[in-house]
Amino acid sequence: MPIVSAEHFPLRLLSGVKLKSSTSTSHHKSVVRCRRSANPRNTNFRNPQKVKVFTKTSPAHFQSYDNIRETHFIHLLNRSCKAGKFNESLYFLECMVNKGYKPDVIYCTKLIRGFFSLKNVEKALRAMQILESHGEPDVYSYNTLIGGLCKLNQIESANKVLNRMRNRGYTPDVVTYNIVIGSLCSRGQLGLALNMLNQLREDNCKPSVITYTILIEATIVEGGINEAMKLLDEMLLRGLQPDTCTWNAIVRGMCREGMVDRALEFLRSVAGDDCKPDVISFNILLKALLNEGRWNDGEKIVREMFSRGCDPNEVTYSIMINSLCRIGKVDQAIDLLKLMREKGFTMDTYTFDPFISTFCKEGRLDMAISFLDNMISSGCLPDIVSYNTILSTLGKNGNIDQALQVFDMLGETGCSPDVTSYNTMISVLWNNGNRTRALGMISEMLNKGIDPDEITYNSLISCLCRDGMVDEAMVLLGEMKRSGYHPTVITYNILLLGLCKAHRIDDAIEVLAEMVERGCRPNETTYILLIEGIGYAGWRGEAMKLANSLLVFDIISRESFDHLRKTFPKLIYKKITDSEAKK
Repeated sequence: MPIVSAEHFPLRLLSGVKLKSSTSTSHHKSVVRCRRSANPRNTNFRNPQKVKVFTKTSPAHFQSYDNIRETHFIHLLNRSCKAGKFNESLYFLECMVNKGYKPDVIYCTKLIRGFFSLKNVEKALRAMQILESHGEPDVYSYNTLIGGLCKLNQIESANKVLNRMRNRGYTPDVVTYNIVIGSLCSRGQLGLALNMLNQLREDNCKPSVITYTILIEATIVEGGINEAMKLLDEMLLRGLQPDTCTWNAIVRGMCREGMVDRALEFLRSVAGDDCKPDVISFNILLKALLNEGRWNDGEKIVREMFSRGCDPNEVTYSIMINSLCRIGKVDQAIDLLKLMREKGFTMDTYTFDPFISTFCKEGRLDMAISFLDNMISSGCLPDIVSYNTILSTLGKNGNIDQALQVFDMLGETGCSPDVTSYNTMISVLWNNGNRTRALGMISEMLNKGIDPDEITYNSLISCLCRDGMVDEAMVLLGEMKRSGYHPTVITYNILLLGLCKAHRIDDAIEVLAEMVERGCRPNETTYILLIEGIGYAGWRGEAMKLANSLLVFDIISRESFDHLRKTFPKLIYKKITDSEAKK
């Protein structure tokens, strides 16, 4: 087959194929506001107290339930649950048990799920307490409670419920364990997740395909593909047949580690009646190949998709559009975008963002804004990533007023600014001399409940150092540490540069010592900054002696050393040969 270039591959291959049009689905986001009680009531869930009903908690339109039968309570409970009035439902539930009626496990489980949807853990636990004290919970109700706690990152509470579940004679099933294992893996706690797998076996519960797939995905991230393959072998030895999700996890892991050819070979080796690669499988491979610039192999993958009866989807097109934009072939990417429209595909921010990013990098801000308008007219609302790209470009081009205008209208577009938006505006305003407005942005950000991140601190430290306000930068570094953020090598390098420019070499050496003490490993840039600082402060001989020593220990490169020698040319120092440097 002749080699096909990126210019002809996407359109030539896709334009003649009849693709299934995808229907557009409307997504509605609901915003829930939770108000915390000023005086929350402490409840001991292990020793439940007698249920009491307070008049102040009852709905205004109900007065007395003395003559209401159990069926009527169930009807009221069901109706309020369906209406999403979970506080009212809990009131009816308490009325029921006060009158001696047994709570229904199905309605209690609905109530638990409802309170978790409102992130109200206290009342979800209260509903389970009533069920445990006056009714009969089941494994499904416990799974709902454990799942809700895990989603809200309350793993310790979830484990307590799991233990309580066992103590009450209920045996956790594989779903229970999958919930906890999945939650642990998503938080980078693979070791605890594997311990939970052992606990699962001790409870005579058989792990499922889902169990192993969750663990394989986590192992790829933390231990690499080879460790994940051991889990796959264990899975097969237990007689479990991996599904497409499992195979896709393996293929994604191989591609992530740069083993694209191995991933191709692996997928083809397992493909058969029991394993049919889906569009996700091919998209993973296509993205990996195009990221390496292998357009000819990408064409083969798309042809293989068609030969297996697997049609491309929106993601397939978006992957090719992104790759074309990245190599500067925007016109071909626009042709693909037109083809997507013709085929009836729904375009999202993932489709449009590469265009906006590319135009901004090329300085074609008018085209970027035009595409932003095109995006909106196509029924696709830009996300904050699109707006942040525009803000950054406006700032770099010195269009401060326009950047502020775009920033101020973010709330009106339904796309609230995030920490990246504020970081961008703080740097833009400070760099253009508007320190007051930049500091005001920090206050505004905190008032809106947006916490600063590592980039916020690095950006402010950099701004202070550039303006010679090094002492203020060091104070901010201390605040950064107190706020729970660990300064990185970038943070320390910014501060070292500021100190060296101010000829405060002793302070710079102290910062370097603190950096090492805190377990932050200096890089080559760290040492170059320090050497240049010493040299520019008037100690050129000492600077080059230090450079010599660092070269001998292979801490700085020969290229960096030669650059330093040109920076301080009037010095006479011992010349180090390549053979000496490698000793």
